[in-house]
Amino acid sequence: MSLPIYIANAFTHTMFGGNPAAVCPLESWLPTDTMQQLANQNNLSETAFFVQRKDGAYDIRWFTPEFEIDLAGHPTLATAFIIFTELGYDRPSIRFYCKSGELNVTRKEDILEMNFPARMPVAVEAPVELLKGLSIPPARVLKSRDYFLVYNTQEEVEKVVPDFLHLNRVLNTIGIIVTAKGHEADFVSRFFVPNSVIGEDPVTGSAHATLIPFWANELQRTDMKAIQMSVLFRC
Repeated sequence: MSLPIYIANAFTHTMFGGNPAAVCPLESWLPTDTMQQLANQNNLSETAFFVQRKDGAYDIRWFTPEFEIDLAGHPTLATAFIIFTELGYDRPSIRFYCKSGELNVTRKEDILEMNFPARMPVAVEAPVELLKGLSIPPARVLKSRDYFLVYNTQEEVEKVVPDFLHLNRVLNTIGIIVTAKGHEADFVSRFFVPNSVIGEDPVTGSAHATLIPFWANELQRTDMKAIQMSVLFRC
């Protein structure tokens, strides 16, 4: 079997910066197990697979090295970039269909804009292993798809250390978002991924499906600047 696979770095203007994703165009879907094995071999945080529909839109699926996920931001932007720049697509917008619904990516000169679904988190009781797995306790614990932990300061978000011995025992979540109001941005965040080779994801588009509605409500603003503060990258 021979397949084209591209690697694109999202959320950056710098080579080797941002968050890399593998992008694999398909004429028709491969077996899920095969796509999972390819994603495992690529060993990036996500591999995107996509198939063009008869109406010109695309169906898209994303796999981490361990499992398929329902929404992913940076590999969708990476896929759109490859479609625009490598596959001869000449329309201003691309429609993707996925398990989370319809996603649209629009090209405006050298910028790609993407819509996300809104996933407002709600307050929940914190699992014991979640609290044990973080060196600094959060001020609030909420949840949407991911656990959503609010801290009092940006410094706490920067300094918190995950202990995956405990976080790997936290069930029913893909990731753990830690966030606070920012200094040079409206809010900052980090994203931990239990039970995964990823550990901490440097730039996580899907986390902002929860971060944006939460902070829009907290700050009473609709135009915000965000910074994800990975221990490896500052993007």
